[in-house]
Amino acid sequence: MPVDPKEKIARRVAQELKEGDLVNLGIGLPTLVANYIPKGVHVFFQSENGIIGMGPEPEKGFENKDLTNAGAGFVTALPGAMTFDSAFSFAMIRGGHLDVTVLGGLQVDEEGHLANWMIPGKMIPGMGGAMDLVTGAKRVIVAMTHTAKGEPKIVKKCTLPLTSIRRVDLIVTELAVIRPTDEGLVLEEIAEETTLEEVLKLTEAKLIVSENLKKF
Repeated sequence: MPVDPKEKIARRVAQELKEGDLVNLGIGLPTLVANYIPKGVHVFFQSENGIIGMGPEPEKGFENKDLTNAGAGFVTALPGAMTFDSAFSFAMIRGGHLDVTVLGGLQVDEEGHLANWMIPGKMIPGMGGAMDLVTGAKRVIVAMTHTAKGEPKIVKKCTLPLTSIRRVDLIVTELAVIRPTDEGLVLEEIAEETTLEEVLKLTEAKLIVSENLKKF
């Protein structure tokens, strides 16, 4: 049975998290990362609506309407978890106290710039905390599908408004793991079920293929 693309992305991102990391998970796909932390690794998950110590999604029937993530999805709280207001939450984000943020993406370009907040043709209330997170976190990981309706999301130049002028640190899709660098986008890993040719075909941006290209 084929693995769900979003699950594959979340599982691979989870491998990037280290013992003791303070990690923000953006809404949508990134929230799945909490379900796949390797055994024995203790990570502190923060949500911008005001919680540190988020656990995996609750079992059916155990949802608590007062315990949600920034996307209003139900979460659990681990022993020792704490809640706080938005002012404290954003002081933490803007103050550079987050080790990692995992965010979804609409586009990432050859310079590693992320666009993830404005969907053409849809009503958008604003970019939320995305701008603060990309600017403030020590490490930014983009977790997104490789294409949208068959169109590449890793592009030469973003056509949507940028979230930040800061370069992201890693891009993880269901097909590839790509690291933006001063030289360009380095393709470090490809999925077991794909080929290098397919990844290159589905990527508009130029990729530098690593000499140590691995499968994941």
